[in-house]
Order: sequence, then C-alpha cells, then structure tokens
Amino acid sequence: MNPLSTFRYRITTPSFSFSFSPFFLFNQKRWKKPVISAQTRLEERIRDPHFDKLTTHFKKLNLVLKIHSLMSNRKRGTFVSLQLMSRWRNIVGLNVTVTSFLQKYPHVFDLFLHPFRRNMCCKITRKMRELVLLEEVVLKQHELEAVIRVKKLLMMSLNGTLHVHALRLMRRELGLPNDFRDSILGKYSDEFRLVDLEIVALVGWDDELGMAHVEKWREKEYREKWLSEFETKFAFPVNFPTGFKIERGFREKLKTWQRLSYTKPYERKDVKCGGVQRYEKRAVAVLHELLSLTVEKMVEVDQLAHFRRDFSIEVNLRELLLNHPGIFYISTKGNAQTVFLREAYEKGGLIEPNPVYAARRNMLELVLLGRRKTKQLLACDESKEESNTIIYEAFGEGKREGDWVLPFLEGNEKN
Repeated sequence: MNPLSTFRYRITTPSFSFSFSPFFLFNQKRWKKPVISAQTRLEERIRDPHFDKLTTHFKKLNLVLKIHSLMSNRKRGTFVSLQLMSRWRNIVGLNVTVTSFLQKYPHVFDLFLHPFRRNMCCKITRKMRELVLLEEVVLKQHELEAVIRVKKLLMMSLNGTLHVHALRLMRRELGLPNDFRDSILGKYSDEFRLVDLEIVALVGWDDELGMAHVEKWREKEYREKWLSEFETKFAFPVNFPTGFKIERGFREKLKTWQRLSYTKPYERKDVKCGGVQRYEKRAVAVLHELLSLTVEKMVEVDQLAHFRRDFSIEVNLRELLLNHPGIFYISTKGNAQTVFLREAYEKGGLIEPNPVYAARRNMLELVLLGRRKTKQLLACDESKEESNTIIYEAFGEGKREGDWVLPFLEGNEKN
C-alpha cells in the first residue's frame, strides 16, 4: 500500500483525524475558568450544624402533619387502612414506604389490626390530637397578631397589594389558619379589601406599624452600647458562623455597607433610586422584615420568590442571601432550601419564642421521641394487653395477641 495514501486515509477518517493529524500536534488545550455561581457558593460555604439539624427535625414534623391532614380529610372514620395509605407516598414525598415511616413514630401513629376486616389500620394517638387541637386554639386566640402580620406585609408592598396565592403558600409560617381567606381577609373588611379573586389590598395606612423590627434593635444598640447614630442608623445585626473565614478587606467593606443609607421597607419612595448597592440593601431590609414577621423566623427560599414582584425585588434571591452570611443562613437539608434569620436563634431555638412556636415545638418533641419507650407509651401498651385479655376471656377464647375487637377501639376513642 502506498504510504501517501495511508497518510491521506488517516487524515480524512473522522475517528483518527485528531489523533494522527500533524496539524493538531502542537495545539494547546484551553482550560475553562471555573464558574462561580450561587450553587457552587452554596456548596462551599461554612455550614451551621444547629440550623441544619433544626431543618431536618422540622422536615420530619412537616411529613407527619401532611399525613395527619390526609387522614383528617377522610370522613369515613378516625382510622385509615395501611393499604390506602401506601398510595400517599408520592403525595407526601416519602423516600421510604409509608408503613416503615409510621412505625418510626409510635407516639404519633397507632397501628392496629381491624377486628372484622383483619387488615392493618392506623390512627392518630390521643396525645398528637391534643397538640394539633392546641395549635388551632392558639392560632384562634392570637388572630389579631396574624392580622397585623398581613397588614405589615401589605404596607411593605410596592402598591399596597399582595397575591393571595403567595399568602396561601406561607400561611403556616405567618401563623394564619387554613381558612384565612374567610376568617382573616373576609372578616376584617375594615383592614383588607379583595380586589380580585387572588389579590388583596390594604384599606388604610397605619403609622404605628411603620417601624421595622431592625429599627427597634438599632434603638437598643444606640441606647445600651453608647454607639454613635452614624454607626447604627442603617446597620443590621451581624453574627457569622463558627469557622467563617474573613478575607483581607472584608471588614472595611462590611463597615461601609453598614453605613450605607437605603429606602426602608415601610417608606413610600422610589425604591430604584440611589444606585445598585442601596437597592440591594433595601431588598435585604425587606427580606429581614419578612422573616421577622414569621412565627419561626424561617421560610423556604421558593416561597420568597412569590413575593418578588409585589415587593419589587428584582435580584437573584439566593445570591442576595449568600452575600450576607452574617444575617441569613440557607440550609439545604431536605428537598427544599430553607433560610433562617440568624439573630433570632441561639443554639437551635428561638431567643424570643411565641405561643404558636411553643405549640409546634411540643409537636416536634413528640415526633423526635421516635421509638423510645416513655411511661405514657408503656402505660398505653399495658392497657392494650389488659383489654385484649379481658375481652377474649369473656368469650372463652383466652388471650390472643394481635387480635383487637371493636369494644377496645371504642374505649380508646373515649380516652
């Protein structure tokens, strides 16, 4: 074979053109510069174990409450068969089977054998029902505080209006009942006005509510620490996590940013005037005030996105939150990203708890008991065994473990 034809064959063949062609022997490979995005910064940042642990715990509580809500919506009885509950796995968002999840929390879910159908069923324990009822009572008692929260959100909005869908997604974080459209927006017609089916407007401005939560902190700092007004007038509380690396020039930039003036959340001015830095600081102030209005001082980042248009926040929310690690913390535990207000927490708990938070904390503690045997759970197990023994001895059948009958179920319902 002619060597020249072999050389031409090697050049023209696509699979060998780059390996054997002499025209590409001395070409240098250009390495792409690594892209620094919000996702990479989120992965490389310093993590806070207290917030991550708290997020994991609240995710468990949310799963339990979702299952409780599905069970409560059924009107056929107080219990549901496990065969039917197995279809709720994708609805709830479980990565394990529903039966395995229910068995992890005997203090919340009570599994039993149906006396007639002979299939496994589940019902909510008496203790969990009491705590859910307690939360509903507390929400009803503090209804006026929920009205104030919604009113302050409307005062922060650009046109004094909000989308009801955004409030619906954050109703639990804001301490609103499930029927807040009728019990809050419709009931207090002197405060709110439904412009459309999905838009609520503010009726009247209240100057007494026009002070942000951070402004109260500034007054306290100015009064107790004898700081100058120039240092505290536009400052925010900053608390960096343990292990945070302070680079050269960072302190000077932070000090300059703290002194930078901005349009406050409740001020009726053009929010886009004053430059990019003042506009971003105003967005930080709005997010800070929104988190301060929540019950647990935390909310999912995706839920904040529904307020961007109403609050005129035309920036990347994750980028903005990551730029201020001393004010906010984003936890990536679970399926969603949750942002916390740093100043409100200390060692995994709120510094200034409220009644709604306390009621939910009791539910969380019951869920976190897991499979641990407490005195109440042991007493409940003993009562089940005694009831089974008495019932079957009356029929002359003796004790049959795992067999429950209707009188025992009725007795538990009365308790």
